[in-house]
Amino acid sequence: MKYIHLLSLILLLTISVSAQRLYQLSVELPDTSAHLSFVTKKGNVYVSATEFASLTSAGIYYADKTQKIELKYKLYNIKFTAKSQFIVLTDKNSGKQEIYQLPLSTLFIKNDVFFPLSYTLDYLEKTSGYSIKFIPSRKHLILSKKALSEESLPADMNIYDIQNISIEEKANGSLIRLKISESVITPRISIKDNKLFLFFSSEKINPELTSQFSPKGFIKSIRLINISQNSKQIEFGLSGDYSNAEIIRNPSKGELIITVHNKLFTADNNPTLEKWIFDTIVIDAGHGGKDPGAIGTTGVKEKDINLKIALELGELIEKSMPDVKVVYTRTDDSFIELYRRGKIANEANGKLFISIHCNSMPKGKNTQRGFEVYLLRPGKTQEAIAIAEFENSVIAYEDNPDRYKELTDENFILVSMAHSQYMRYSEKFAEILNDEWKRKVKIPANGVKQAGFYVLVGASMPSVLIETGYISNRRDEEYLKSSKGQKEIAESIFNAIIKYKEYYHKEIISN
Repeated sequence: MKYIHLLSLILLLTISVSAQRLYQLSVELPDTSAHLSFVTKKGNVYVSATEFASLTSAGIYYADKTQKIELKYKLYNIKFTAKSQFIVLTDKNSGKQEIYQLPLSTLFIKNDVFFPLSYTLDYLEKTSGYSIKFIPSRKHLILSKKALSEESLPADMNIYDIQNISIEEKANGSLIRLKISESVITPRISIKDNKLFLFFSSEKINPELTSQFSPKGFIKSIRLINISQNSKQIEFGLSGDYSNAEIIRNPSKGELIITVHNKLFTADNNPTLEKWIFDTIVIDAGHGGKDPGAIGTTGVKEKDINLKIALELGELIEKSMPDVKVVYTRTDDSFIELYRRGKIANEANGKLFISIHCNSMPKGKNTQRGFEVYLLRPGKTQEAIAIAEFENSVIAYEDNPDRYKELTDENFILVSMAHSQYMRYSEKFAEILNDEWKRKVKIPANGVKQAGFYVLVGASMPSVLIETGYISNRRDEEYLKSSKGQKEIAESIFNAIIKYKEYYHKEIISN
């Protein structure tokens, strides 16, 4: 839960420097007393969502760009948006969402969302697991823990941690869904001798999984194995031309999703060797035009840095790799929709797609530094998810942002499955680039990560998104905006491309 503490620190820092006057509501908890920041507007009390989350032991997710804050409890999440009357309740078991309209809009104060307390009590009681009593005249709030009703829990929630199973066959492989309780620790996974193993500890596994199982695609059988009281396995028998498997947690639906992927090259999809020759690179300078991207500490715009690095990189390739064509998604300060960037790459029959960006932290947090290279997979860390959300928020500038509405967490898992045929190549390039960066660039390397970037979805080829550094950090920004820094960054990416091309052609020939 490090990101919760980090967010709380950010909010405390921003509160301390703001001129907005906050007052303190007294709070009575079962074992102690506390205070909760509030403001009044036209006689209505608005309280801090962040502080309420802390008082009620909620997890928290905050999207700085969209000013949305989500409080995460055992059975429900509740989401507030700044300056909006609408709140969203999500049932974590079913994934069902309910949208309610308050009589008053929330407020945005000191990088925090403040909601009208009196009109929100019923929704907070439903989601938080607390009985809540507000005494306006005394500016006093009483919170008491209430027992979760049996009706609010699935019938088998208290019995089994691994509850049911379903198998789906997709164009790029097979997908196993395991319905789980929130307490399940994501298991280790391995494949050996045509068997896929999931290793659990003390979790209780529903013995009915075997009767629920129906073989599909690569997944031919299931076996439950109790090694000891604290060691259990689920074993799947595999057959067919599979390559690898990975496991992803889908918390919004309480699922573990295991994907078993097709091999990249088969007789059907490799008709000629020429089709796979490394002859085209697509360079994508992030943001542009009416979308400036992040703004640095001295006012430098991310879009300008991205473009300069992209053009520098393209020039190096054109001079030293005459057999490789360079395609740019933009060569000037123009706005290109995210979906069009992937379309440009596909129409050019690109063999590698590189999207160049700069990172940034919220105002007041300027110590974070470093380069990261991202692969297209659902984010594993809250930081990665937040970065993807910021990059994806550029769709607000597009004429039809609704085209992305189906890219939910779950669909990103399916999209990443479709990209699985390119993933080992994306991973290899990211690995090489991370090593080259350490040798060449003065910005520290933070490694290879993963997140759900819309811009990578459309490119049907090995793809990475590069966050060259944090322009919210003065040291990174100074280097990123300098000609020397941009040249060294372009050279490190270019050196990685040369090494990757050698690896790629060896792999193609061996396949």
